[in-house]
Parts: sequence; structure tokens; C-alpha cells
Amino acid sequence: MSKKQGIHKLYAQDPLVADKLLWGREANPITRRGFLQHSSLAAMGAALGAAIPFARFMPAGLIPAALAQTESTFQLQGKNGLTILNDRPINAETPAHLLDDKITPASRLFVRNNGIPPVVDKAAAQQWTLQIAGESCIEPKQYSIAELQTRFKPQTLQLQIECGGNGRSEFYPPAKGNQWTTGAVGCPEWTGVKLTDVLADCGIKDDAVYVAYESADKHLSGEPGKLPISRGVPMHKALEPESMIVWAMNGEPLPPLHGYPLRLICAGWPASVCGKWLTRLLIRNQVHDGPK
Repeated sequence: MSKKQGIHKLYAQDPLVADKLLWGREANPITRRGFLQHSSLAAMGAALGAAIPFARFMPAGLIPAALAQTESTFQLQGKNGLTILNDRPINAETPAHLLDDKITPASRLFVRNNGIPPVVDKAAAQQWTLQIAGESCIEPKQYSIAELQTRFKPQTLQLQIECGGNGRSEFYPPAKGNQWTTGAVGCPEWTGVKLTDVLADCGIKDDAVYVAYESADKHLSGEPGKLPISRGVPMHKALEPESMIVWAMNGEPLPPLHGYPLRLICAGWPASVCGKWLTRLLIRNQVHDGPK
């Protein structure tokens, strides 16, 4: 029995392995980068039915545009009616007329990714840990989700979250990036603990100016250790009572596309500071200098 798999799913799992399976191209074991060799170029050209100018400079893990087009509609699990702007990374917005619920349901909340989401099952979620560290952390600590839920007082707040690029399609002159209309916004209920409580438990030095996050999603290049995004907020924002570390949305565990099993919420600021698949928080003595 043959087993078939879509090209997007194959590349989402591991773009470098996908390159090897499809084209026989293998990345350099040190740089994790690869370029088409003669045999790989011939294989890709045959699949496309055309020559590929400058193919030897094509980076690893890149799906040719002609193969990225599929006859079936690309769909997101658990979503209903969203408009797909990009599928690598996944970006999708909700048409404005569907944003009429008092509490935005998970099926209608926009998706903005910068990298490849991790695959986290229930067993992995039970082993998930959050590390608190950084130059201005007095006592670095590590918490399981169960410890966060029992050591600190949980709260549930309905908070707005919005992509910083929302409305970009209406800009003039045009701006680069995903051309969002007005659907990259939502207002679900979030359940978790106050970020300030967790930071206080570790201790904050007097020179602290910023709190930044790191997450478990992979960079689109597939390079290990390379973060797709790592942002943060000034201390005054991090210490507000509505800045939260959350594990649930609308009374249910976070959906996979929205950061399961743990994420950051800093409402009122661009959603890019609300790191998904949260693994590490850094209390910093300088403005954070992470990717993006």
C-alpha cells in the first residue's frame, strides 16, 4: 500500500529532510544549508517541466512556487471561514463580518506565525517547562505547567490581541509584509497567571528594563538554534496585572496554532510580543535584541 503525503505537510515536518527525499539534496552538516547539485537540479527541473535559472543558489527547505499551488483548498484545522494569506509560515485572517461574537471563538481567531509550529502531544505538554532567567533575574527558576497552576493564583480575563500589521493592505504607499485587511484581531478569554507574580517569585534586579520570550517553534530555514522570532516588552508592561502566562483560551487548552501548551499575552501591544509555545522568559538589563 502506497503512502502519500502533501508537499506542504512534508516540508512543515522537516524542510531539509523533504529536500533530500524529493530532490536528493542534502544540507551541509555544519551550516545546515544546501544548494542544488546537478542531479538534484535535474530532478527538480523534470518535476517542474522547465529550467531553473540560478538554481544552484536556491536555499535549503524552499518549495518551488509551481509545486506550492495545489488543486484543493489549503485548510487550517479547527478554523472556519478564515482567509489564508500565507502557508509558510501560516498566516490567516478572519473576514470582518465573522468577528461579531462577544467572545472570539478559537475557530475565528486569526493566525500569525513566523516559523514552523512544534508538534506537541498531551504527553509532551505534561513535561513542558518554562525557564525564567536573564541578566536581571535574581534566582533563575524552572516551572512545569502544573507548578504554574498550583503555585500562583490563576485568573481569566477577556483580552484583545491584534497583529501589528492589521490593516496593512490599506496602507499607501504600500508596505511590505502580509497584506492583512481588518481581520487580524480578536478578543477571547485567556486563563493563566499574572506574569508579574512569576517574575517576582524569581526576583527582579534593580537594573531590569525588559522581559523577552523564547519559544519552541522552528526557523523556516530549519537551522537548529535559530529563532524565528523573540520579542518582549518593557518592565512596566510586563508588570501590569493583565500581562499573563496562559494555558487556556475560552475555557479549553490552547489550540495548537495558538501556542499549546503555554503562551504569553500582553494585551494592548502588537501580538508579536505574545510569544506562543513559550519555553523561556528573560529578565533583561537592556532592550531585547532578539530576531524581529
